Amino acid sequence: MKKILILGLILRGCIALAQKADPAPFANMITTDELRSHLAVLTSDSLEGRETGTEGNLKAAKYIAECFEKLGLPKVGEDKSYFQRMVYTNEGWNTIAMQVNGLSFKHQYNFYALPGANPSVLGNSIKADEVVFLGYGIDDARYSDYKKANVKGKIILIYQGEPMKNDSISLITKTKDRSSWSVDWRRKLRVAYAKGVKTVLIIDPAIALSIQENRRYFSRNITGDVEKVEGQFANNIYISTEIAYALIGEKGSAIKKARERIEKGKTPKPVTLPCRLEIDMNKYFRQMTGYNVLGFIEGSDPILKKEIVVVSAHYDHLGKRGESIYRGADDNGSGTSTVLEITQAMVEAKKKGLGPKRSVLCMLMTGEEKGLLGSKYYVTFPVFPLENTVADVNIDMIGRVDEKYKDNPNYIYVIGADKLSTDLHKVNEEMNNTYTNLTLDYTYNDENDPNRYYYRSDHYNFAERGIPAIFYFNGTHSDYHMTTDTIDKINFEKMAKIAKLAFYTAWEIANREERLRIDKKG
Repeated sequence: MKKILILGLILRGCIALAQKADPAPFANMITTDELRSHLAVLTSDSLEGRETGTEGNLKAAKYIAECFEKLGLPKVGEDKSYFQRMVYTNEGWNTIAMQVNGLSFKHQYNFYALPGANPSVLGNSIKADEVVFLGYGIDDARYSDYKKANVKGKIILIYQGEPMKNDSISLITKTKDRSSWSVDWRRKLRVAYAKGVKTVLIIDPAIALSIQENRRYFSRNITGDVEKVEGQFANNIYISTEIAYALIGEKGSAIKKARERIEKGKTPKPVTLPCRLEIDMNKYFRQMTGYNVLGFIEGSDPILKKEIVVVSAHYDHLGKRGESIYRGADDNGSGTSTVLEITQAMVEAKKKGLGPKRSVLCMLMTGEEKGLLGSKYYVTFPVFPLENTVADVNIDMIGRVDEKYKDNPNYIYVIGADKLSTDLHKVNEEMNNTYTNLTLDYTYNDENDPNRYYYRSDHYNFAERGIPAIFYFNGTHSDYHMTTDTIDKINFEKMAKIAKLAFYTAWEIANREERLRIDKKG
């Protein structure tokens, strides 16, 4: 028994010595030519934008699996494959239309409604001869729009957010900090449902921007464990100020008085708006299949190999609309290509007997554009125990340069690294200082940043389970979620540098003696 223990310790010691070798030669295997080669396949016509549930998405998954097979990786997915299969429900609008006083308005132009946030309305035609303006649609012990309102069976018109005094003090929190009524859109819809409201119309002054940001959800894919809207949410539609003015009509002065009353801290009063309103909402439901693709590199340390470092990116995008293909070169062909290159670098290191100590799971996930579905499915049904998962290194959009850095492409936005573990933040900083010397920008890591990117990519589902996660991101640009997000606009030199930083960070996490400490609450 002692001989076995001694041999094990000697083996670990030899591995530790071997792995003091410089990782730079392996990082340098990540090249612009190979990144370009992967991205050319992912953005090709035949993949048709890689939308989850489509043939193009399946072709992308098969290409990734072929790359893993060429590297000689074991098949750790279902049925001795590289795939983790998930079945989900696709919801979308068959028809959705709105008329106000005889004027027709267009979905995804004048208004929008998210199918995944509305109850199952099949052939639902809504007609009304009045709408009730109800302030902000809040029912709180500190402030309520419902006190003097009977809105059962009614359609209500509300503002986004919450009431603020002229000095930007919230009437609810009594500070400049906003309450959860501004952050969690579900609260207002739950209250409206409980009060018997038929439909909530929410005024969105930035309707064009909101439509662009929510485009992924107009065909919303939902797995079985995602929150159900049945029996919880009232029907809801976000409308432009143009539609709001059409509904208000000659009642503009009454609305103004009601708003002023709210700002003075007085009890809100509802305003009835006579109008002719017609809404048609008809949803479809389809069962579809998606696949996460798993590339597993077993660790070299006999003890530490049970621990897992996940390197992730989503490979899906928005697909095809008519003859127009949303190729998603930056979002997220760039991240997918990077993970494939990181996988190859890790494999080459292992072939030379140099690492990594911990196991590395290079995972390309589907369904991110539909609500982080692939990552949510994985953390719900993990292939490797989550308690053994040390960190997630997530890469989502690293191939472009945003307006802020148009004269300095050698940058990256770092998000989430310090939310749970100061070790993870330090590792990334040290790797950058030692090897890549990029500008690390933490603008979007600020909890008060209105973009809330920390919650909008696959790393978040790992962080939510208490697993330290870091997210590399280049910021948005005018081609974001447009057909013009194409390979010819990718800065491959920049992309390769960030890919190397992600490799070095994952490498260090996988090879340090101690796993990352979780010393923050997130």
